[in-house]
Amino acid sequence: MKIKDPISKTSIAVIPFVNMSDDKENEYFSDGITEEIINALTTIKELKVIARTSSFVYKGKNMDVREIGKQLNVTSLLEGSIRKSAHKIRITAQLIETQNGTHYWSKNFDRELTDIFELQDEISLLIANEIRNNFGFFEIQDHLVDNSTKKIEAYEHFLKGRYYQLQWTPDALNKAIQFYNKATSLDTNYAKAYYGTIQCYELLTTWGYMSKDEGTENALLNLMKAKEIDTNLPEYPMSYVNKCFWREWDFASTYQYIKDVLAINPNHVDALDTMVKLFMAHGYFDEAIFYGKKLLEIDPLSANNQYIFANIYYYKGDFDITLHHITKAIELRLDFDLAYHKKAVCLIALNKKEQLENEFQTNPLWEKIQLLNEVVNENRNTLPKEVLSNFLYNHLKRDQLTLFELFILANTQYKNEAFELLKEFVAQKRGQILNYKQEPLLKPLRKFDDFYNLHVSNFSMEQIIENQKSTETTKPLLSEEEQEELQNKLTAYFNEEKPYLDASLSLNTIAEILEISTNKASFLINEVIGMNFNEYVNSFRLRYFKKIALLPENENFTLLGLAFDSGFNSKTVFNSYFKKHENTTPSTWLKINKK
Repeated sequence: MKIKDPISKTSIAVIPFVNMSDDKENEYFSDGITEEIINALTTIKELKVIARTSSFVYKGKNMDVREIGKQLNVTSLLEGSIRKSAHKIRITAQLIETQNGTHYWSKNFDRELTDIFELQDEISLLIANEIRNNFGFFEIQDHLVDNSTKKIEAYEHFLKGRYYQLQWTPDALNKAIQFYNKATSLDTNYAKAYYGTIQCYELLTTWGYMSKDEGTENALLNLMKAKEIDTNLPEYPMSYVNKCFWREWDFASTYQYIKDVLAINPNHVDALDTMVKLFMAHGYFDEAIFYGKKLLEIDPLSANNQYIFANIYYYKGDFDITLHHITKAIELRLDFDLAYHKKAVCLIALNKKEQLENEFQTNPLWEKIQLLNEVVNENRNTLPKEVLSNFLYNHLKRDQLTLFELFILANTQYKNEAFELLKEFVAQKRGQILNYKQEPLLKPLRKFDDFYNLHVSNFSMEQIIENQKSTETTKPLLSEEEQEELQNKLTAYFNEEKPYLDASLSLNTIAEILEISTNKASFLINEVIGMNFNEYVNSFRLRYFKKIALLPENENFTLLGLAFDSGFNSKTVFNSYFKKHENTTPSTWLKINKK
């Protein structure tokens, strides 16, 4: 088994494209195109693509690409700009190697706006091919972007909806629904817009900003329309993930639907997020950590992901590790109320009263935080009647982010009242109480006979094991006989026809000569021969250059001219490749070898 490098060689981050349009309100459009390209690339299973949240941290920032590469742990960055004017669009894109900041691919695209989906597909495929040519093998589908609507105005409304949805506030989610509805009114077959609406209703309902009946009805109506149009999108099984997990607590079905999502898109952030929460709610912490690490690998600068990862260790009882990741989450998002609540609870669990007071005395919930600390660490056992009455009434509010009242009651003499509240919360299937079996602050309630029977899950470790047993091993693209035959054919072609002298030589050309697909051609060069495409071609070019550079009849030609005659198309590429393989510059090498 090969040991992979700490940085995946086939990895990329797409930095938000700069809006160069005269209308600054077109920001939603440049952001939307950036996300569409990210989504297209994530469908390539072997390519590590940094998720939107982490990529968008760098929006509007003028940072060294090498530093961004280190922070995101990737070898390539895509950056560019978008100019939209009337019905025309210009996209400029460039691919950069993060190790040394070299621009190894760039291109301008001028199109009619009606061609936007074809353009996204073209750009995504070119990017994927360039990464593969420079860094290693992975399979690429024939198309990465589907034409989801034929009406460009509907697409623009969809992008506006997505723009607001990703702000994750109740007002923004309601605005997103309005734009998604405008999109579907213009194109009643726009599946992605229906799925976007479903997600917004799910979020508003789960956290208590919309009644359960209203949210469920609206989500279901949109799901009925969407499933009639397209069930091949990852959003289709993801809609059932949200329904089964948050509303129904049907965890066995949740697991199966998550697997369906990941089969379509193995880097789907929302599916990985829910997988972590699913395992965490059942106390399967090793599995939760596995998926949590994967989530952080593709989306390391997401405050939400740091928060989720912190929660795994919180429910394990490792409060120092929890505190480390919670602090990261707050640094990434200063208005993250849930993270502040978790930090306060951690400080209470670690009995760090002084730090608690210094950091939370101005917090709107300070009275409850202080009271929780007193009942946990200072043996306080009773509450004033008005406080007790208020706590028992407050449970009717469904929009409480953290259930401090329940936690306080559970650690006082009012455990019976706390247990009755817990029973009601579980019956309501509140998202805030999903992890009640693992919650350290509810430990005093575990003595009740019915504690573990308030909800009996239909999901078990046996289900995971059976699923893993059914997973088939992937067969190589080429048999051993095919590998040997094609390698000999390729070597003969390069030695006899010298195709490397053509600076525009591509993997497609080689695939056509060998009469195989580009995926198989890439597999042959990368996995069988052991070099990436550019390394393989440039090795022949270097050999040819060294041969002609020593010929007397060429001594009046410049070295760069001879390099171009050898097939190199860039001075930078030639010099860096030569120095990498000869450990000296071309001019020094020539002086030594002419003696």
